[in-house]
Amino acid sequence: MLRKHLDLPADLNELARVIVDAAFKVHKHLGPGLLESTYRLCLVHELRLRGLQVRQEVPLPIEYQGIKLDAGYRVDVLVVEKIILELKTVDALLAVHHAQILSYLKHSGKKLGFLINFNSVLLKDGIRRIVNTK
Repeated sequence: MLRKHLDLPADLNELARVIVDAAFKVHKHLGPGLLESTYRLCLVHELRLRGLQVRQEVPLPIEYQGIKLDAGYRVDVLVVEKIILELKTVDALLAVHHAQILSYLKHSGKKLGFLINFNSVLLKDGIRRIVNTK
């Protein structure tokens, strides 16, 4: 189920706050209109400056009938092995983007993710907190 709520452990919420702050800093410095890969590299750098362990383009196998299949899915950014960041540079976030990150959360077993559209004039309009409630 797709929900935005706050009943997550305090440490996860604090980590989420640091991530959002880093994303705002990157967006403020770069502005909209660049490639997704540019924002990813800069956000990863910013998160590492804040002392966080970050991996990018992390393979995400899909489990089907008890076997794990490498279907070619990649998580854009995984922060501290707990939070998934799916980055976009699109005119507007669509339902399919929400479905994508929710699927990534489900198949990875993670509870929290962010869908971040760096192509927004104001980043607050392009950032979505997604919680996996299953």
